[in-house]
Amino acid sequence: MENLMFSLNATVPIFLTMVIGIFMRKSGIFTDEVTERLNKFVFTAGIPALLFQDISGADVRQVWDTGFVVFCFLVTLISILAVSAGSFFLKDRSIQGEVVQASYRSSAAILGIAFIQNIYGNSGMAPLMIIGTVPLYNVMAVIVLSLLKPGQKKMDRELIKKTLKGIVTNPIILGIAFGLLWSCLHIPQPVILQKTIKNVAVLATPLGLMSMGASFDLKKACGRICPALVCSFIKLVGFAAVFLPAAVAFGYREERLVAILVMLGSATTVSSYIMAKNMGHEGTVTSSTVMLSTCLSAFTLTGWLYLLKCLGLI
Repeated sequence: MENLMFSLNATVPIFLTMVIGIFMRKSGIFTDEVTERLNKFVFTAGIPALLFQDISGADVRQVWDTGFVVFCFLVTLISILAVSAGSFFLKDRSIQGEVVQASYRSSAAILGIAFIQNIYGNSGMAPLMIIGTVPLYNVMAVIVLSLLKPGQKKMDRELIKKTLKGIVTNPIILGIAFGLLWSCLHIPQPVILQKTIKNVAVLATPLGLMSMGASFDLKKACGRICPALVCSFIKLVGFAAVFLPAAVAFGYREERLVAILVMLGSATTVSSYIMAKNMGHEGTVTSSTVMLSTCLSAFTLTGWLYLLKCLGLI
């Protein structure tokens, strides 16, 4: 019962905050425009400020773990290649690119950081996990959605250049980079700067979760229910079942293991839908997977966390 309460205390507040977003949308307080602007604020300011705050205040030389970053990168790459190979067995090739992206691309930034922060009080090992995965997420998304685009068999160089530029200028990556630089150079932080960054950082998690809840649309989730359920199962259960034991075998525990759980078992990110639509895909499979995986992750993440707690790994 103690382990179950630990798991519920870690996950339920996160999803109740998303439910508040749903009610905000139903009551008309959160419109489409407000939700879009909230997502943009969280992505460009809130999360970068949160990551910068946590990293810049720590000793990077003690926190940095090359093996952990490489592990996250390799597991992500293997996951992408595996689901890409499996997608060629689909009867409907028009949804192949969407299925691949929706099956591997985690919401590590918003939902993942909220999850870790709720357990440990800070972003934990999430920044290192993000370094190992988010750039790869974006690069592979371009390749997958370009090669598997309906009616297109070649890469678009301009699109690749634009996406690579977007990765370099990604606010989340920049927040991590500046935090690492600040920590390595031991630059002192004036109290005024600390409090200002903190005021922005504390908004990231609640606003991000409420905007995700406000974006939930049950009708869209039912649009392509069968492929969406398959993608959600792979995203929430499949990869975690395969790679969590490997992580344990490599000796990862506590914050590192929770960060890996978030990487493997959190919901499909909303940005995957935006990218799929902008690259000529229908987007229904992606949006359905985002909705279903976000809803179902309330149960699967609790289950995984409960299992890890019972095994004494966290």
